[in-house]
Amino acid sequence: MKPVVVVTGGSSGVGRATARAFAEEGHPVAVLARGEESLRATEAEIRDRGVPGLGISVDVTDHQAVDAAADRVEAELGPIGIWVNSAMVTIMGEFADIPPADFDRAFSVVFNGTANGTRTALRCMGPRKEGRIIQVGSALSYRGIPLQSSYCSAKHAIQGLCDSLRSELIHDGSRITVSEVNLPAVNTPQFDMCKNLCDGRPQPVPPIFQPEIPARAIVETARTGDRAVNVTWITTRTILANRVVPGALDRLLGDTGFDSQFVPGEPKPQRGDNLWEPLPGDHGCHGAFDDRALADSTQEDLRRTPLGNVARTVGSAGRRAGAKVLERLM
Repeated sequence: MKPVVVVTGGSSGVGRATARAFAEEGHPVAVLARGEESLRATEAEIRDRGVPGLGISVDVTDHQAVDAAADRVEAELGPIGIWVNSAMVTIMGEFADIPPADFDRAFSVVFNGTANGTRTALRCMGPRKEGRIIQVGSALSYRGIPLQSSYCSAKHAIQGLCDSLRSELIHDGSRITVSEVNLPAVNTPQFDMCKNLCDGRPQPVPPIFQPEIPARAIVETARTGDRAVNVTWITTRTILANRVVPGALDRLLGDTGFDSQFVPGEPKPQRGDNLWEPLPGDHGCHGAFDDRALADSTQEDLRRTPLGNVARTVGSAGRRAGAKVLERLM
């Protein structure tokens, strides 16, 4: 049997696409999320693909609840071999306008939820010293944008957590890997569920990609254990640009980063949000932008070819050589 997979935030968006993708590869899959209706629908989709599926209602900010959920997964499905942290919420609004409690809540779901999932995964995988932990990151893990300060802050913090943890695992001689899969703008239901303090209708910053693209990258990363994967050329470009000309990006985003996050001419929808409690119903995998979202990525297609394997091998050799040089210098 293939390793058991846990996906937090697995009942909608990228998490749901990831749960489906692992199920299609023959993995038993457990999803952790808050909304019961979405959980039951996702659980059914997993089982329809011919593998065991389990949906557990849990708030990832509650570390004891996450631990209890993992114990149930291992009791019902078997030892956890792959853990994907994908749970998220966000707030659209300028930092000074966000109530402190709301900011803390959004940060906690994204960062503390990831930390709790990671800690639980280590507890489960630790006795075997083997497994894959995958953090669903973002171009925004490296480049903050206006109106999403809580989300960007949390994603940056996750990147720092991963760096620290990798060094600890190497020191301990563990074969557990920690990977970051950094996403572009994705067509998920979150843009219709986020807390919105602005006047317009939120949208992903174009170009927009379908959630199946990052889901395939996450499954591939579970196979390879790569340290970090930047999904699509736009993520790669954004991260590189921020390293080279961060000040220019500050000015560019000051000019364009507000309007680009809203659908032109559409007013703010009058609906609730999922910041503190899940919204009722099954919100599915895709958001409202199917007509504009790209279903393919040349970079991701190349990653799964022999050329991609060569590039991965060369990159690994280069990192090993660099590490040896660094050891001699220290």
